[in-house]
Amino acid sequence: MGGRQWKIAGCVVDLSRYGLIMGVLNVTPDSFSDAGRFFSAQKAVERGLSLAQEGAQIIDVGGESTRPGAESVAAKEELRRVVPLIKELRAKIDILISIDTSKAQVARAAIEAGASIVNDVTGGQGDKEMIPLVAESKAAFIIMHMQGNPRTMQIAPHYIDVVSEVADFFRQQYARALQCGIDPMAIAFDPGIGFGKTLEHNLELLAQLERIRVHERPLVVGISRKSFLAKLIGSSEVNDRRAPAVALTSLLRARGADVFRVHDVKENVNALLVTEAILQKAK
Repeated sequence: MGGRQWKIAGCVVDLSRYGLIMGVLNVTPDSFSDAGRFFSAQKAVERGLSLAQEGAQIIDVGGESTRPGAESVAAKEELRRVVPLIKELRAKIDILISIDTSKAQVARAAIEAGASIVNDVTGGQGDKEMIPLVAESKAAFIIMHMQGNPRTMQIAPHYIDVVSEVADFFRQQYARALQCGIDPMAIAFDPGIGFGKTLEHNLELLAQLERIRVHERPLVVGISRKSFLAKLIGSSEVNDRRAPAVALTSLLRARGADVFRVHDVKENVNALLVTEAILQKAK
């Protein structure tokens, strides 16, 4: 797993021995994974506290659904959903908070409220102000790859070589980020499983993670509860995706993934503990 490090909130996190679990906290009425169960402010805070108690090292707060076919949300509404939540979580617990947004305005307000990571599904392409903002704020930055946008991305995804094309995108955005003054140590990459990819595209990317790594930067993977798992196991029940997702956390950690964006925190934390104990003995 090498000596990969990630700079977050001024501290360097060593990912060579232990990966990070990022718990998903969607405050949207149309989330595919939780059907808007945490849309109310009180329930969202309770859920965030629960994620931390279960062992998440990062809470990823999102106020706009990016599921296939999702419509965009106005910045004002997104701010209303996420900023009070981040403030309250920051007041109650000492945990890293990530803002899942493609809007610089929302990212800025979230950072001011206490977030220290910007998780952008457009990889800095959706808002021209995003990369300069990240540089200015010194936030950590997750650059994700997505072909198209949430409304259209799953209509007809097409690549000549999905692994090479995702890696090329990462190199391009990495260079752009550095030109704007972002600390290279603060950058991580996410291949965007399910974001403008077919089942075969997803499998190819997961099978060849090291080919998409850029300058030894950490790799973030988000496969939790995604529909490609349903296709592989032949079940449309969301709960049936839990076990294969946990299995993938162990497999992908062994294959070089560093940060795992998940809904079921406790199970994935335990999977990492066991996997990493074995990996340390194998060195």
